[in-house]
Amino acid sequence: MSTVERPTARSVPGVALPIGPRTATVLTLASLAGLMMLCWPLLLDAEPGQRIEPPFIFLALLPLVIVVVLAEMGEGGMDARVLAVLGVLSAVNAVLRGFGAGTAGIEMVFFLLVLGGRVFGAAFGFALGCTSLFASALLTAGVGPWLPFQMICAAWVGMGAGFLPRRVGGRAEIAMLVGYAIVASYLYGILMNLSSWPFTLGIAVPGHEGSLSYVAGAPPLENMHRFGVYTLLTSTGGWDTGRALTTALAIVVLGPAILTTLRRAARRAVIRPG
Repeated sequence: MSTVERPTARSVPGVALPIGPRTATVLTLASLAGLMMLCWPLLLDAEPGQRIEPPFIFLALLPLVIVVVLAEMGEGGMDARVLAVLGVLSAVNAVLRGFGAGTAGIEMVFFLLVLGGRVFGAAFGFALGCTSLFASALLTAGVGPWLPFQMICAAWVGMGAGFLPRRVGGRAEIAMLVGYAIVASYLYGILMNLSSWPFTLGIAVPGHEGSLSYVAGAPPLENMHRFGVYTLLTSTGGWDTGRALTTALAIVVLGPAILTTLRRAARRAVIRPG
């Protein structure tokens, strides 16, 4: 006999797809790999003027998403109907990104990542972040060495929303999601800056480096200081703030209705043994 899982109370929303041990292990390994991918420039030992290319792990990242989905399916989390929701949200995000990407930091993708991860859980949010950025890159001809970084950072945005406290509902939930969206928007910008910073300004000669340039072989804390100044001057005041405001506004205006719709879809899609 099967029963449809429903929230225990309207004011206390539950996660539609709780994470099992297998999925938690896959998400941890994928996140550690992504973190190493982003932070490796701080440990790079290269000569000034040497051409260095970011590690192209695009072929390794997509299988990780498939492994996450398969792990969820194996533990009874995702079924065909949940995968259909994932496909629809990814397609919608891909279209929305085309309306705002590249214009003063306006991003229409992140609010659906936050709401989807909130309702369906961290594993769903991780997969949604990767597939949304991948699909939008195909639509906008945005495939390049930056794409793997965008995918893993967006995956973390969706995954983090799935870990937010569950026993929050109503207006308090919207306020919590807005706060999370603002923090996540800035963190996304910081991580994306870290992925490109050593290659944007070039590698400086030790002793003659500029205040913002990456210095190969310098102590990590010294390079982190330069990176912090670079982020404050080039990103925080513009792109990241625009992304944070756009996402927060979309959650305030559209969040309640979309959360209701997603939870209705979750109640119909998630079937568990009773």
